[in-house]
Amino acid sequence: MKIGILLLSILPIFGFSQTSEEDLVKTIVNQLFNGMKASDSILIKKSFHKNAVLQTITKSSEVKNEGINDFAISISKTEKGSLDERITFSNILIDGNLASVWTPYEFYYKGQFSHCGVNSFQLVKSNNEWKIQYIIDTRRKDNCKN
Repeated sequence: MKIGILLLSILPIFGFSQTSEEDLVKTIVNQLFNGMKASDSILIKKSFHKNAVLQTITKSSEVKNEGINDFAISISKTEKGSLDERITFSNILIDGNLASVWTPYEFYYKGQFSHCGVNSFQLVKSNNEWKIQYIIDTRRKDNCKN
């Protein structure tokens, strides 16, 4: 009896834990950046919901829209390994089928620092799968950690 109780108490330590929703959200965000680094338009598109919106805030504070297909095609034309966006997961909030993710980043092109900023993601869970619905980011060359 004591051995049975002992085994039941230590089994979770040996890998029977489930993947958390937060981990699943991180996986999709990382999938996008892995797709960018690999110049893989299919992996990039797979990260997004079919009606996703991609925006950036320009230096002059205008909001610029970009289509997901155009974005994926432009990334696929770059040399594999030349795009390296290094993110940090700073804040992840989840309520049901909605997730909000804040990721400060530094962007490198062919190993050289280019710019930094923050990505703000909204993800939705549809058909039991997280997808990026919306991204808006900032871009700057000053006040970066680099």
